[in-house]
Amino acid sequence: MSAVLLDTDVFSFLLKGDSRASAYTRMLQGERLALSFMTVAELFQWAGVRKWGLRRIEHLEQALAAYIVVPPDIEMCRLWGHVRAERQSLGHPISPQDAWIAATALRHNLPLITHNSGDFERIANLTVHTARLP
Repeated sequence: MSAVLLDTDVFSFLLKGDSRASAYTRMLQGERLALSFMTVAELFQWAGVRKWGLRRIEHLEQALAAYIVVPPDIEMCRLWGHVRAERQSLGHPISPQDAWIAATALRHNLPLITHNSGDFERIANLTVHTARLP
């Protein structure tokens, strides 16, 4: 069994039962599912901004328990800096959040499953998979 890293958008589709989640089900079958620490941080930010109640936060935490949450380390920080600098030099800046997710995938050689593949274009050695929706 291998592992894949889910971008925040794909995890969100799965969590909410969004109709777009079904487009990713096949890609995720038989895989260990991982999230960057950045995705987890974004999810808790959303919960705070949207003033989620205790029940909804508990649902999120229960869902997160099924995933490997990948913490940062020095090498990941180096990769984050490289991704940000490289994209900026190409005239295509990347958000700090997306750069952390890319650095997580690069650090652990994980394919990234995202609905927003354009956010991760032109990142050397990053494998990106997305579903094509009708």
